[in-house]
Amino acid sequence: MGSKNKLKRFKENLTFANVIQPSREELLTDAFTYKGRWNELYFKNNHPIVLELGCGKGEYSVGLAQKNPNKNFIGIDIKGARFWRGAKTAIDEGIANVAFLRTQIELIEHCFTTGEVSEIWITFPDPQIKYKRTKHRLTNEAFLNRYHNILSTEGYVHLKTDSEFMHGYTLGLLHGLGYEVLYANHNIYNSDGVPEDVTAIKTFYEQFYLAQGKPITYIRFRVHR
Repeated sequence: MGSKNKLKRFKENLTFANVIQPSREELLTDAFTYKGRWNELYFKNNHPIVLELGCGKGEYSVGLAQKNPNKNFIGIDIKGARFWRGAKTAIDEGIANVAFLRTQIELIEHCFTTGEVSEIWITFPDPQIKYKRTKHRLTNEAFLNRYHNILSTEGYVHLKTDSEFMHGYTLGLLHGLGYEVLYANHNIYNSDGVPEDVTAIKTFYEQFYLAQGKPITYIRFRVHR
């Protein structure tokens, strides 16, 4: 994407009511108005809140919102030019139960209060295989602790990935930490009985991986013991 296109999308995001872009200072000083009040101030209902971390173009967030009108969805990514597509689609199609939050995932505890979130989707994250990058792996222990702090007691996390490494690493860590694995599958499109919400939506990258013959894996787990 060219720099002119990015600038155009950044400017358009500023006009979208479904895009929230707090500053880092606003989050770190606990001045973010929506924290603990997303349903009250934004969605205007009491439906469960579901996050998609690293939402990219927002395909999964928008798709889930369309299929689940009784839940509220928030796609989170630091790259606003990417989720512009999802935000625009939601506005054009009148999908009111999805919003997009531009921030670093490391700051998620500053965006939501204890127990405010019911589900988290992590779809095709970078597995961060290089040792120096492991602190950015979205299922490492530090991130699991962050999810623990914002998820309701019965809440859970979905991990969908093409990376066998990420799948195995996460399963091993969950078992080691004593967290409950609700469901795990190393090839969801070559199995029976896979939950419908796991296979019904295919992102651009997912279709690309499938075309290459790569198996798509999935884990659903809790971070409350």
